[in-house]
Amino acid sequence: MITRRSILKRLSTVPLLGGLVGGAAPLQSVLAAPVAAAPRNLAKELGIRTFINAAGTYTAMTGSLMHDEVLETIQGASKEFMMLDDVQTKVGEKIAALVHAESAVVTAGCFSAMTLGLAGVLTGMDQKKVEALPQLEGTGMKSEVIVQKGHNVGYSHALTNTGCKMVFVETVEEVEKAINEKTALMWFLHIQSDKGKIMHQEWVNLAKKHNIPTMIDIAADVPPVENLWKFHDMGFDLVCVSGGKAMRGPQSAGLLMGKKHLIDAARLSMPPRGSTIGRGMKVNKEEILGMYVAVEKFIKQDHQKEWQIWEDRVAHIADAVKKVNGVTTETFRPELGNHTPTLRIKWEPAKVNLTVKALQENLRNGDPSIEIVGEQGGISLTTWMLKPGQEKIVATRLKEELSKAAV
Repeated sequence: MITRRSILKRLSTVPLLGGLVGGAAPLQSVLAAPVAAAPRNLAKELGIRTFINAAGTYTAMTGSLMHDEVLETIQGASKEFMMLDDVQTKVGEKIAALVHAESAVVTAGCFSAMTLGLAGVLTGMDQKKVEALPQLEGTGMKSEVIVQKGHNVGYSHALTNTGCKMVFVETVEEVEKAINEKTALMWFLHIQSDKGKIMHQEWVNLAKKHNIPTMIDIAADVPPVENLWKFHDMGFDLVCVSGGKAMRGPQSAGLLMGKKHLIDAARLSMPPRGSTIGRGMKVNKEEILGMYVAVEKFIKQDHQKEWQIWEDRVAHIADAVKKVNGVTTETFRPELGNHTPTLRIKWEPAKVNLTVKALQENLRNGDPSIEIVGEQGGISLTTWMLKPGQEKIVATRLKEELSKAAV
């Protein structure tokens, strides 16, 4: 039996031990030091399912996984007190410089960025107006936001939270007719840009002609990384983006970027201030600093190398499933949101007797659990949220399930 005494006796026969360890702690102290407890696995403890994410950066699937540098930043920031406004100001200056904007602020997600951005447009620096929102009547504030009908997919609720109403248009002529003394903002939803008749630059030009601020929502629309500054350069006054998707910052964080006077006004409706519509949209210092590190890392990373990794993973999965008779694949990249290599898998029902729902459930209920996206007549998946090596697991499981259903 090995005892502490026998360990000491054996070590005493090594004359150079002290020289090897240099200024290390005395041996007695090392042996007496408590062994660190293994971290708790709360997902397992609470019975929460974890899974391989081959679906994408969906909020329901908790977005993306934060980089180690972001987590280290969050942990370090948690050990010191700071003034919240000071953190926002300093971080905002750094982020703004990275994205070609006059100013920036970290928000509680992209949805929050839209609400706060419009609040700033409505109130300016008038504290009485800030406290009046969402009550607009009798305040002298404007009350209408113009948006293309094809861009109305629900996210505009972030704007109506301010008390404004949406005015829907389709043509340039309708925009001209809709503009009046109540018009506060012209809003553009990038992911739906192909569903509208007026494109980005023309939208901005129309707004500038009438001296109306513009806002664009690019929540899930990086990559490409250039989108972080493209719309500032184009002339949009405010740009809103999610922080916990491609940039892999905190899932609950986002960015409001743009003209300084509008960002300054938006911050009047943000914590730590009370009596505002944005009081509940709190972002802590850890998230703010973590978001800065995430943005910085995202911009500096080798995007071509990253893209090649994603393509190689997609190719590995496609090669595996195509070996099943009746299965076909297509690789594409969405041009607007979630712009990454994406694999679509379909199969002939006469050769593979399997429904899309059954395949999804079989993968979800397997070990490990896997999430994919169901489509009409097949499935699609992405690989940018996979950990290294997980593409092999996804390929194996898909091939297994499709092979078992082969007729």
